[in-house]
Amino acid sequence: QVQLVESGGGLVQAGGSLRLSCVASGRTFSQYAMGWFRQAPGKEREFVAAISWSVGSSTYYSDSVKGRFTISRDNAKNTVYLQMNSLKPEDAAVYYCAAHQVVEAVVAGTCRYWGQGTQVTVSS
Repeated sequence: QVQLVESGGGLVQAGGSLRLSCVASGRTFSQYAMGWFRQAPGKEREFVAAISWSVGSSTYYSDSVKGRFTISRDNAKNTVYLQMNSLKPEDAAVYYCAAHQVVEAVVAGTCRYWGQGTQVTVSS
C-alpha cells in the first residue's frame, strides 16, 4: 500500500503562485511514477502533470498548464511537488496526487493510489 497526503492548497489571486506537496508513505516511493490531477465542481477529473520514477525523471503536462506548472520530486523526502505559477481562475479545483508503477498509467489516470486532495481557489 501507498498512502498519499497532499498539502499546500489555498486561496491565491490570479497571477499568483502556489506550491503543492504530496508526501508518500508505505512502499518504496522512488519506484513509483507520480502525478497530479484536478477536479473542478461539475467537471470530470483531469490530468495535470506526471513524473516518472527513473533517473532523470521524465515529465508530462497537460496543454492547459504547460509552461506555468512544474512537477518535481525529492525521493529522499518521499515527496512530489507541483509548482503552480501564473494561476488563472480556471485553475481552481481540488488537486489530487496519484501514484502508479508505470508513468503511462499515471498519464492515463488509471493510478493505483490516490490522495484525498487539496483545494486550490483562484480569485479574479
